[in-house]
Amino acid sequence: MAVTLNHHPLPSPLFTLPPSTTPFHRYLRRHKTSLSKPTKHTSLSATSPQNQNPSSSIFLPFLEEQEQDTSDSQTEPQKDEFITDPIHKFFKFQTSSQFPDPPHEGKFTLQKNRRSSWHLSPSITNQEPKLNPEEPETEPESNPDEYGELDVDVTESGKEFEVGISSGSDCVNEIIEIARNLQENVTLGEVLGPFEGRLSERECVQVLGLMGQEEGLTMCCLYFFEWMSLQEPSLVTPWAYSALFPVLGRAGMGDKVMILFDNLPDSVEFKQVHVYNSAISALSYCGRYDDAWRLFEAMEKDNVEPDHVTCSIMITIMRKKGNSAKDAWEFFEILNMRGLKWSLEVMGALIKSFCDEGLKKEALIIQLEMEKKGIASNAIIYNTIINAYSKSNQIEEAEGLFAEMKSKGIVPTTASYNILMDAYSRRMQPEVIEKLMEEMEETGLKPDVKSYTCLVSAYGRQKRMSDMAADAFLKMKKNGIKPTSHSYTALIHAYSISGWHEKADVAFQNMLQEGVKPSIETYTALLDAFRRAGDAESLMRIWKMMIKDKVEGTRVTFNILVDGFAKQGMYIEARDVICEFGKIGFQPTVMTYNMLINAYARGGQEGKLPQLLKEMAVLQLKPDSITYSTMIYAYVRVRDFKRAFYYHKQMVKSGQVPDAKSYHKLRSILDVKAATKNKKDKSAIMGIISSKLGWVKVKKAKKDEFWKNKKKWSRDRGSDTVGSR
Repeated sequence: MAVTLNHHPLPSPLFTLPPSTTPFHRYLRRHKTSLSKPTKHTSLSATSPQNQNPSSSIFLPFLEEQEQDTSDSQTEPQKDEFITDPIHKFFKFQTSSQFPDPPHEGKFTLQKNRRSSWHLSPSITNQEPKLNPEEPETEPESNPDEYGELDVDVTESGKEFEVGISSGSDCVNEIIEIARNLQENVTLGEVLGPFEGRLSERECVQVLGLMGQEEGLTMCCLYFFEWMSLQEPSLVTPWAYSALFPVLGRAGMGDKVMILFDNLPDSVEFKQVHVYNSAISALSYCGRYDDAWRLFEAMEKDNVEPDHVTCSIMITIMRKKGNSAKDAWEFFEILNMRGLKWSLEVMGALIKSFCDEGLKKEALIIQLEMEKKGIASNAIIYNTIINAYSKSNQIEEAEGLFAEMKSKGIVPTTASYNILMDAYSRRMQPEVIEKLMEEMEETGLKPDVKSYTCLVSAYGRQKRMSDMAADAFLKMKKNGIKPTSHSYTALIHAYSISGWHEKADVAFQNMLQEGVKPSIETYTALLDAFRRAGDAESLMRIWKMMIKDKVEGTRVTFNILVDGFAKQGMYIEARDVICEFGKIGFQPTVMTYNMLINAYARGGQEGKLPQLLKEMAVLQLKPDSITYSTMIYAYVRVRDFKRAFYYHKQMVKSGQVPDAKSYHKLRSILDVKAATKNKKDKSAIMGIISSKLGWVKVKKAKKDEFWKNKKKWSRDRGSDTVGSR
């Protein structure tokens, strides 16, 4: 059974290096692996052997559509030498037959509204492998949205590689206490004289690990490591390097990591894979991905074979650097051919790479093959895939995955519930979020700040629901949960939608008093509240505050400021905003000029609209349907129908016609004006023709201005004469 999955163009890499010069492509060339340049449409296929049991499906059962029986005749399979796609080729030859196919599973009855209960068909059984709590976790990431969105994590911890550290002995605890209370201008090595000869190599590793877990003791770790190297015999071991490298990486000391790695002892004892893994992971923390690749290449020179931890770290680095999911798969295929052990870390990193590019079906294929290999999915894997479907607004599928996770005995985490809450928050369904929070509490989980922020945001996106959003915010504080900048942003946005700009300003001041640092999303939400209220003075005050705090705005901030100043007739200030944001790379767009045209038209400055069109032409901005519609309405408002008809003609000629409803309304207005104008023109033309042909009727002589009185006088006089007789 062959399934071909096509996807849209892959995002361009974050780095501008040509594809042939990246470390990844050099690595592929050395291994004689062909890597074609990414095309507009990349086909990723997964094929299982033809003799495979047809009852086993390549997709998860609740997402698979019911297949209808077709004719028994099948086309001949393609020859193996014509298979070039890496995923196709891998699943063609690597799906081993020694692992039995999983039992047939029933389907979930998907409901469009979560408030209906979820049901499983009778064939569902709970024979899936249980979650192993000791399995290491991968580090999927989530990207925060632009305007007031919640950053939902899919993991409970973000550590990729860390040496296990247990509680230390008395000497270890004493050294930690000394490091905490160390005086200024004194290094840790200077006060460790009494501990000479009292510490073992294992205890030194414990000291490094425990100090690295505390904030502000990174330099103490370095001085303690120096003290270890000065002892006789030296207490520095490979595990000491493995404990120190991640500490330096989290502190952003990539240069120190490279110096220590370049000065590693030349003995074989220090050429171990866990030392390389910790150093590569540390450089990944610092964002020094090219140096991480250099260390990976050094492993081959030193004849150190990469393991599954190395593979997972490198795939994560490739994802962060901007390589495509197909590149990550080809890298995995190279190591797999060299005998790489499949593990939860490697599969989690691969699934994360595919999910970040929206390749959800391919991620499900990888998950299914992983489970065929005997590697049970955990909550992190499911959270990653559920989050991908949630971001794609496919909540029904996300709910199906959530139900399947629970049916397999995998306990959902707080992040699992937060992902669903974030999805329903975007759908403005706060009642579903409240039910999810009740379900969390029933399972022993407590809603955290992200859960309540989703609830506040769900209420705040709707008009006249700001009171409910404020109640949810107060309930969060009552439960002892400290609000974050995202929480305050959601509350301020709720007040903005409902027109309560004063309350939005009060919430912002409370945020500053509580020591919560506003984000750019917070400033943008507050500016939007003042824009809706027409408070240009407060707009200027907040904008100056942003400049003082060196907070760079976004495109949304830019447009809000321009629209807010222009609508209040402050055209000079609006131009100043365009100039200031142009210095940081935000040039005006068609939307910017649409707002300016609307503001000038409302302010009685319709004479300057053609000048704005000329500015757009200079900037090579093509007017859209909104531009033309705004100008037409502006001239209709001042009864300048000649220009209104002219720009309507330009709009139709350029093909920038608005949607059917808006265009019908515009045409109905213009048709009325055109009918009146045509009637007058027709009357004038007919008069000219009649006069030329002599059809003009002779007008009667103009009556004397006293004719009415004369007529009335003669009638009264006649009546008097008759009466006298």
